[in-house]
Amino acid sequence: MQFLKTLFWIVVAVSIAIFASNNWSDVTLNLWAELQADIKLPVLLAILFLLGFLPTYFVMRGRIWALQRKLILAERPVVAAPPAPVAHEPQEEQAE
Repeated sequence: MQFLKTLFWIVVAVSIAIFASNNWSDVTLNLWAELQADIKLPVLLAILFLLGFLPTYFVMRGRIWALQRKLILAERPVVAAPPAPVAHEPQEEQAE
C-alpha cells in the first residue's frame, strides 16, 4: 500500500512538472488603472490554488483543534467533591 501511495505522488509531481514546463509563458494581469503585471502561468496557478486552499485548511485545522480541546476536557477524570461534614446536633443528657 505504501508503494501505491508513493507511486501516486510521483505521478502527480511529474504531471505538474510537465504541465509547468509546457506552459511556461508570460501572462499579463490587468490590475487597476494602468497597472499591469507579467507573471508566469504555472506561478499564477500555484498562487490561485493556495489562495483557495489555505483558508479552507485553516478553518478545518481550527475545528479539529477545538474538538480536541473539548475531547481532552471530556476525558478528564471527574474529581468528586469531598462530602460536606455532617453537622451533629448536641445530644441532651438525660438525668437518671
